[in-house]
Amino acid sequence: MAQALTRYLTRQSVETESGVVPFFAGVWAIFGHGNVAGMGDALYGVRDDLPTYRAHNEQAMAHSAIAYTKQMRRQRAFACTTSIGPGATNMVTAAAVAHINRLPVLFLPGDVYASRRPDPVLQQIEDFADGTVTVNDCFRPVSRWFDRITRPEQILKSLPRAMAVLTDPADCGPVTLALCQDVQAEAFDYPEDFFTAKVWRLRRLQPDPADMTDLLQALSVAQRPLMIAGGGVRYSRAEAALASFAERHNIPFCETQAGKGAVPHDHPLNLGAIGVTGTDAANQAAREADLILAVGTRLQDFTTGSAALFPQARIVSVNTAAFDAGKFNALAVVGDARSVLEAVTVQPAPVSWSDRLSAARAEWDATVDRVLAAAEPATEARVLGALMRTVDDNAIVVAAAGGLPGDMHKLWRTKQSGGYHMEYGYSCMGYEVAGGLGVALAEPEREVYVLVGDGSYLMMNSELATAVMMGVRMTVVLIDNRAFGCIHRLQTATGGEPFNNRLADSWHTELPRIDFVAHAAAMGAHAVKADDISGFEAAIRDARARGGVNVVVIDTEATTGTNEGGAWWDVAVPQVSDSPAVQAARAAYDQKLKTIRDNS
Repeated sequence: MAQALTRYLTRQSVETESGVVPFFAGVWAIFGHGNVAGMGDALYGVRDDLPTYRAHNEQAMAHSAIAYTKQMRRQRAFACTTSIGPGATNMVTAAAVAHINRLPVLFLPGDVYASRRPDPVLQQIEDFADGTVTVNDCFRPVSRWFDRITRPEQILKSLPRAMAVLTDPADCGPVTLALCQDVQAEAFDYPEDFFTAKVWRLRRLQPDPADMTDLLQALSVAQRPLMIAGGGVRYSRAEAALASFAERHNIPFCETQAGKGAVPHDHPLNLGAIGVTGTDAANQAAREADLILAVGTRLQDFTTGSAALFPQARIVSVNTAAFDAGKFNALAVVGDARSVLEAVTVQPAPVSWSDRLSAARAEWDATVDRVLAAAEPATEARVLGALMRTVDDNAIVVAAAGGLPGDMHKLWRTKQSGGYHMEYGYSCMGYEVAGGLGVALAEPEREVYVLVGDGSYLMMNSELATAVMMGVRMTVVLIDNRAFGCIHRLQTATGGEPFNNRLADSWHTELPRIDFVAHAAAMGAHAVKADDISGFEAAIRDARARGGVNVVVIDTEATTGTNEGGAWWDVAVPQVSDSPAVQAARAAYDQKLKTIRDNS
């Protein structure tokens, strides 16, 4: 069965605008007793057509797979195989990352014996009430399609269904096929046509004509329209269509984390980031807009300012998924972003609206110039400024969690599509280094810079060694503030005392003295520590000239963030507290709750 499964994967291709390519770029694998004999032998047999890559951590290798397909705009993907037990459950977090970001990954965890002959097998979780439950049932809520293969012939139905999900623009997401250990090794007389090469077409879902009529009507009467570009713009390859649409109709636009960089930062109608981590210009437009045209975004709370940013505006949502298009009682246009944007022509919006927002954009640009200025002491924002001054226009920055997503969303100036890679659907700490590896595999001709805090780095850094082993080009910028700095700032902003976020505020008998340079060097990377911003710029220039895997460490302060820009975020403050600071924060919170959009 495992041989049939892997051979089937080698026969699946996808039609892209640049030609037909294999859908699966390879398989990430960590072997154990639950997959080494079956899947291991099968993967060895197809190693020339379906490369197998060894990782150090199951969650991390899945993050690399996720970053790869995100950077490839869902046109190609990886499979990930593990043993039963902890190897499998290590991937559950990554499956959630893929699910929430609507990204295709094929998870192939080992499972218990279907025959139950050695029941319970090593690492098997026994449910006292249900003999059919295994740890792989944890994948069910974080998979778009789940199946447990208990007979070898079941893959005849399950694999085509898996491919249909992995390549569907609306249902796209992770697929889990739990592979019983004994069944992996069982034989079956598979029909030859099961292995016939197949080319999958990434369909462009066409909108309903009635929905398009409603969209045209809504745009024709809008006096202050604003467009929000989400990740669906990139997955639809609609970057040029969005820019053309904005220009034809004189409609300013802003960007979610996933949509950032689809159109260069200096486009005259680009107001930058929207929402909690947004620019003053974009958030001003959102507050004043009478129509929000949301394109390819699921409108999560950071985008909408916890539903308080644009309470007065009518929302029109263009999305391939009806589930996302109907949020916030929006006028739903279910269809491909590029197809919709190219089909619409109405009268341009008033020039007075775009002119006023252009002035706001100019003010924000001046603010960014000031924040990024090279001055001491080092802050996250100044590190970003130094990096922008040093790297090429086609560089890709990768990040995921902590304070960096907020600063980068507001401040980073993306010059080429795909230059901004942020995992902020799940904001998963530990994604960064592994994600950078996946991005480097997807676009080896571009420079890749991973920005990561010390907290995330300590949580998952193992794939730094994998990146060295694979010979990729990647530079890790490790910002050490000796804390979970972002949450420390959130804690104090909601009235809390500094507690358990900075190392100094945590229970300890001795503060750790962590040598990140020595640690990274021990895994094979070239590592240095920069003493200041000018030293950091010099270290980045050296890394560019050197190539390979580099780590540049720089210290910052956990208490310092970028206060400019942003919008309110609903973080519940205790209603009852003895702390005057918490009481004051709760009073302010109660006032903000009154501004939330009514979604009934």
